[in-house]
Amino acid sequence: MPDASPTKWHLGHTSWFFETFILDRELPGYRRFDPQYAILFNSYYNTVGPQHPRPERGLLTRPSLDEVRAYRGHVDRAVLGFLEGASTPSRPSLEVLRIGLHHEQQHQELLLTDVKHLFSRNPLHPAYRECPETPAGDVKPVGWHHYPEGLQWTGHTGDGFSFDNETPRHRVFVEAFEIASRQVTNAEFLAFIEAGGYDRAELWLSDGWTAVNSARLTVPLYWERHDGAWRTHTLSGLHTLRLDEPVCHVSYYEADAYARWAGARLPTEAEWEVASPGQGGGENFLEDGRLHPVPAPPADDGPAQLLGNLWEWTQSPYAAYPGYAPPDGALGEYNGKFMCNQMVLRGGSCATPRSHIRGTYRNFFPPDARWQFSGIRLARDAR
Repeated sequence: MPDASPTKWHLGHTSWFFETFILDRELPGYRRFDPQYAILFNSYYNTVGPQHPRPERGLLTRPSLDEVRAYRGHVDRAVLGFLEGASTPSRPSLEVLRIGLHHEQQHQELLLTDVKHLFSRNPLHPAYRECPETPAGDVKPVGWHHYPEGLQWTGHTGDGFSFDNETPRHRVFVEAFEIASRQVTNAEFLAFIEAGGYDRAELWLSDGWTAVNSARLTVPLYWERHDGAWRTHTLSGLHTLRLDEPVCHVSYYEADAYARWAGARLPTEAEWEVASPGQGGGENFLEDGRLHPVPAPPADDGPAQLLGNLWEWTQSPYAAYPGYAPPDGALGEYNGKFMCNQMVLRGGSCATPRSHIRGTYRNFFPPDARWQFSGIRLARDAR
């Protein structure tokens, strides 16, 4: 699959990041582990040199995993030596190191989504690992939380870490809106399927309808029907589809079509941020070990599971905030150049490290992407 990468490539690339943006520039006399890795593990940074084609990463049988681990050890020792050296690292180099750590957390999540897709293509349905199963929950009917119109601040503020695309903080006028108390469930999405949702052109954006027909989509990614029963592939293998769990691995096009069918819409990212709890809170992150979305718990004080569980599609295109300018140098390629043909997702997922997420975090993927842990939360204009 062109968007996915082998596990050892993720390990090599995150090592390459520290080597390229810290060791090569800040450590006099540093010697690369293997000069060819500069091309092999470069993802998309054109200003630092050529890259191996992304769709061909899965064809690489060398270097071996042992060699990539040795590369990582080489880089780790050099970075620690740099930090413990006689001269104090500069503030800019420490900031790059900080970005590199958060960048690695992104790849911890990508690694899991890529492994899940890889294993799903194996007819034996292997498991990445056994994961605890969540007891069946009493999922309440969807409720609506009201937010009044007004001028709202959006974007990151404070001393905590953020990526450049979360800034600058700015004001946005938000019309009065309502947002759903929980994410859309498998049962609710199954009703959309059984109502002919994938066959009704009037529910789909033009590009979405083209995607549905060209790929012959009829169900979310990883769903299959066997002997009259629905099953889904998970990181713990193939399981019976639980109707109380939120629907997962849907594209923006599918989320938007479902919302139209349900008489609602997707939230804007500004609406989502107004409703979000900000930093901290949430549930079902990478550290919890489930690696799968769980049913919504009862919640009366606000929307449940806005942080954790599933990334939620918004209707907002991924674009620069007012006043945004990408950083100087190669790291300016980290986010800014992707502000085209992508849609914003918010909230984190069951594969996201807990310390990585915050209410201002802006994830983004093309509207047809389905292999991420992406789900649906509905919104509507205030009534």
